[in-house]
Amino acid sequence: MQKIPCANCKKECLSELVGTYLLVFVGPASVIIFSALPSLYGLKALILIALTFAGTVAALIFTLGKHSGAIINPAITLAAMSARLLRKGLLAPYLFFQLLGGVLAGLSLRIFFISFQTKTELGSTALTKGVDPLVGITIEAMGTFVLASSALIASTRIRGSQNQAIFVGSTLFILIIFIGPLTGAGFNPARSLGPSLASGYTQNLYVYIVGPILGALAAGLVFRVIRKGGEGKAGNSVCMC
Repeated sequence: MQKIPCANCKKECLSELVGTYLLVFVGPASVIIFSALPSLYGLKALILIALTFAGTVAALIFTLGKHSGAIINPAITLAAMSARLLRKGLLAPYLFFQLLGGVLAGLSLRIFFISFQTKTELGSTALTKGVDPLVGITIEAMGTFVLASSALIASTRIRGSQNQAIFVGSTLFILIIFIGPLTGAGFNPARSLGPSLASGYTQNLYVYIVGPILGALAAGLVFRVIRKGGEGKAGNSVCMC
């Protein structure tokens, strides 16, 4: 019996755990910090938060891509599975360690930023006033579709981890700028789950689970159809490297 979900892929699982932890800690931490600075508000804060998230994702792709593909997102893991670019044996382990990384990051945020919890709920994603949950799911699904598609394209069509990192990071930056004011631009169940559980703010949390999953699965299916099975057969592995 395996003692961990993936006894034969420890390096990959550790990479996904560490990568997701860093993303879910650094990204929401920027939300907390920039929201606490009186000199930063509105578009200025949004741009800095978007740069932090995008820069973190780009750095993780560049450094961890060769180990696990630097997926660091359960939704994109499902997209890679749907596109038949992820080995079947990696699906459950990746999801487990990505979610674990998100939860651990949430606990770390609570330890370091407990005094700021009431203002930003530890950087939790939240719907802007007036945005209905169903609309939120649609927006999150659309955003995740674009982000997942960029990751799939980068891993199969773009050479060099640096170029892949820039491509995916830039996509995320643009998405946060446009969608952040509406839903907080989650696109990642682990990113939303960690801070929400740690802060106790779970209102509309399902929006950030259902939306990204739907968008990611759709992205994987569309990507697989476009490729017409020429390269995306089961057994391949998405790799940012």
